[in-house]
Amino acid sequence: MPHAVTKDRVRLYYEEAGSGTPILFVHEFAGDYRSWEPQMRFFTRRHRCICYSARGYTPSDVPASSGAYTYEHFRDDAIAVLDHLQIEKAHIVGLSMGGYTTLQVGLRYPSRALSLTMAGAGSGSERWYTEQFRKASQETAAQFEKVGSVEVAKTYGRGPSRIPFAVKDPRGFAEFARMLSEHDAKGSANTMRNFQGGRPSIYDFEKDIRRIALPALIVVGDEDDRCIEPALFLKKTIAASGLAVFPKSGHAANLEEPALFNRTLADFISRVEGGMWPPRDPRSISPGP
Repeated sequence: MPHAVTKDRVRLYYEEAGSGTPILFVHEFAGDYRSWEPQMRFFTRRHRCICYSARGYTPSDVPASSGAYTYEHFRDDAIAVLDHLQIEKAHIVGLSMGGYTTLQVGLRYPSRALSLTMAGAGSGSERWYTEQFRKASQETAAQFEKVGSVEVAKTYGRGPSRIPFAVKDPRGFAEFARMLSEHDAKGSANTMRNFQGGRPSIYDFEKDIRRIALPALIVVGDEDDRCIEPALFLKKTIAASGLAVFPKSGHAANLEEPALFNRTLADFISRVEGGMWPPRDPRSISPGP
């Protein structure tokens, strides 16, 4: 099985297919490398596509130390995968937790990205909600340790932002829930406790986000309540960004609406590679706060 090795010697399982400009897919907390299958099958027709399981998600290593699960570790792991594959630059595409990682790559390693796509990113970042989000993350981590992934998948996997997926595609949702139930409980607990529950709000990076010059696509479902305000924030603070809002959609945009997601992402990448995704023209910005 192919693995990339990180700076702290954690092995990350990855899969790749296709040829052309590279795309690196970074999964959400409730997903793993398999979450990107609809995109791997579509984009490999024109691109070299890579997906991987983050640390704590088998068949990648599950570090024993809880200190090995910070957002900085996950950010650097994305670069470790690119380094292992000798890829200088790639389009970075992330969902939720992976969207947060994608943003961090853009902040710390902008020279390694051709573009940034952040879908369902920033949950827990709203100032009024951050402490509640962190508390809930600690409680969910404890549940993983107490009852295991199979039981947590029945509750966390059916949170409000997941319901639109269950409603519109019961078969696809059942597959998603099954995969979540297969996750390593200890790895999930450590990820939830230290990455999800310990990461700063994206608003804490506002000054640096305003310096991002990379083309960016922001995707959010209109029924993914906790990600709508962060999506608007990212749109307003990244100069060369565009915002796509998917109707009647929740958190797992790439799985709920794979055709729409693929079409939106393909158009974005095509325009970036054609030099047609410029920063916003200041003349289009209305005066006011």
